[in-house]
Amino acid sequence: MVRLSEFQGKRMLKEAGITVPEGKLARNPVEANKIVYELGPPVAIKAQILATGRLKAGAIKFANSIEEAEKLVSEMLGSVIKGYKVESVLIEKMVDIKKEMYMSIIVNDSYKVKGPELIFSSEGGVDIEEIATEHPEKVLRIPIDYLSGFDSTAFYGELTKMNVGLNSDTKNSICDFAEKLYDVFIKSDARVVEINPLVLTESGNLIAADCKITVDDSSVFKHPEFKFEVPRDMQRPPTELEKIAWKIEENDYRGTAYFVQIQVEEPEDKGKGYVAFHGIGGGASMLAADALLRKGLKIANYADTSGNPPASKIYRLIKVILSQPGIEGYALMGAVFASQEQWHHAHAIVKAFREELTDRPGFPVVILLAGNKEKESHEILRDGLKDLPIRLELYGREHIYDTDLIAEKMATLVEEYRKER
Repeated sequence: MVRLSEFQGKRMLKEAGITVPEGKLARNPVEANKIVYELGPPVAIKAQILATGRLKAGAIKFANSIEEAEKLVSEMLGSVIKGYKVESVLIEKMVDIKKEMYMSIIVNDSYKVKGPELIFSSEGGVDIEEIATEHPEKVLRIPIDYLSGFDSTAFYGELTKMNVGLNSDTKNSICDFAEKLYDVFIKSDARVVEINPLVLTESGNLIAADCKITVDDSSVFKHPEFKFEVPRDMQRPPTELEKIAWKIEENDYRGTAYFVQIQVEEPEDKGKGYVAFHGIGGGASMLAADALLRKGLKIANYADTSGNPPASKIYRLIKVILSQPGIEGYALMGAVFASQEQWHHAHAIVKAFREELTDRPGFPVVILLAGNKEKESHEILRDGLKDLPIRLELYGREHIYDTDLIAEKMATLVEEYRKER
């Protein structure tokens, strides 16, 4: 999944007829000062970073004067908050708040729902999780029939049953708000659309004071307007290698070439067991990665090439994997009897290794590759890698459940490699 920035989300809300605070985006102090003068204090200054908990992290601040706003903007732009460099801020006119509520529409994967679900709370704010736990009577969850759409009449009835002091006009406004929010949810191919707080003003209007929209990453190709760098829901900016890896995936739908860095920078404790991890199949890959960790190794990245990708796609991803600084080995842990044609992996490995590992004598390589075309794949690997100066261990179908054994072998090879360096 991948998140939209707040200003992107609010643009969508506004297009759907939902009221949002008056505000503009600023990328430098000059733009920010102009916006503050136009809006007039008090204003909210919000760092546009893809992180949760912005208020508590100091990424949202409030100014009661132009001078205070200028100072806060100057401090915020260019700073690093929760691992993100603040490159823009959303400056909004403060709204008068009579009551804070909460509303979201999510994809509920539980077997009881298996579809969209609306969640409404008559209380909102930074501690919404505690409200849901301590006051469940204030929280309403309503599954939405995807085929028939949002049912405003049914929602109004459920609001009435809550008996939390909302008058009929407010309940009607909340129903209208929910219907428009569901339209945003559908049009954005979202997994989550969250408004917190949903503000009821003194004049009786509803305003989306803050929003979070998370888009299904399989639908990214339908939304070039979002201009995603890397469609991953991460609590940090994407690395350069992650951007390169996404370019492999972006316009090639033949199988998967997933890559995310875990060790983002070259480790200070270089020579302490950081290995490149390459899996095949989600669940099996997680078990294999866990086996490596339990043997005292550290994983520099998590990669997956399942779904029968072509050799060209796998080759490009392996080149990215081997480009990571400080790695002391490469583990392809295909801990699954795969139906995909595994010789695509074999051809990709041979080409990538011959380009990247000829000058890394003794570099540890452990490969577990099983399934369709397994015999041919192993022959390709043995023949193509026989003259490379690497430490190679190759395993097949008889070892797909022996991840601990293979992880132990990886740890041994890494230790031997260290002693020679």
